[in-house]
Amino acid sequence: MEPDRRLIDPERVDAAVAGMGDREAITEWAQRFSLVADPSRLALLVSIHYAREISVTDLAAATGMTDTAVSQALRLLRAHGLVTTRRDGRIVRYSLADATVHELIHHVRPHPES
Repeated sequence: MEPDRRLIDPERVDAAVAGMGDREAITEWAQRFSLVADPSRLALLVSIHYAREISVTDLAAATGMTDTAVSQALRLLRAHGLVTTRRDGRIVRYSLADATVHELIHHVRPHPES
């Protein structure tokens, strides 16, 4: 913050600065949100959220994407720590690895009523 800058509510500025925290954390969150902002990747994350664990082929069927497109998107999501894998014989199943993304999806799109 500039030392000679006039402030209206200095305590609110202090709270905003404290809440923002480390600038690197803001950059990391911006990168996470950019991953989630893509409609195809968001569809995959929402599908994984509800399925809990799902294969590439089944994700492709659920989202209307090709297996190749799903694999490419999952590779990116996995590289950024949003999804993880579990091998079940020859089948690789994907699940959400990021608890924050899980909660975000849950709050934005709550589970449908049974």
